[in-house]
Amino acid sequence: MEKIVENLRKNGFTVTEFDTKEAAADYLTGSLHGKSIGMGGSMTLAALDVYDRLAADNTVYWHQTVPGDDTCIPANNAQVYITSANAVSEEGYILNIDGRGNRVAGTLMKKERVIFVVGQNKLSGPFPEALDRARNIAAPKNAQRLHKKTPCAVDGVCHDCASPDRICNALVVLWKKPSWCENMEVVLIRQDLGY
Repeated sequence: MEKIVENLRKNGFTVTEFDTKEAAADYLTGSLHGKSIGMGGSMTLAALDVYDRLAADNTVYWHQTVPGDDTCIPANNAQVYITSANAVSEEGYILNIDGRGNRVAGTLMKKERVIFVVGQNKLSGPFPEALDRARNIAAPKNAQRLHKKTPCAVDGVCHDCASPDRICNALVVLWKKPSWCENMEVVLIRQDLGY
């Protein structure tokens, strides 16, 4: 973990570490006030249970609470975007695979702040292992959770399928912090969270 944290920082990302999801949730809700916040689809964020707490003092858009483009579009245009990552490689690269593209787009559009909330289970070895994790652990589990009709939802392995229900249509790898973002932060939690 220490090597990954060091490499994330070398790549321009801010890293804030917490032992528990509760401490991370307190940090997020304590540091965001009066902002528009978009949240990407994430079982990690669901485990933190921060939506209601953030919505008490901010305008929050999260399609896991209100599905549809009417939520996704303003989420992508918000001042702050919070999501997770499918994997973080040993080199400090952040990987995300997406079906519709809204979640990865939210991390690429200009923001005051982009926050990746990441459980320790998302940390990986070198880039090929991180990509394998994103494709063969995170994506199949999400396909199963979303009841998609894909081969990976059946057997838990990526087949690089052509299914209309495919959820891995876009891959974004952040090698370095994009120059437009004032603060791109990894909130690293020493617990297993999400897929």
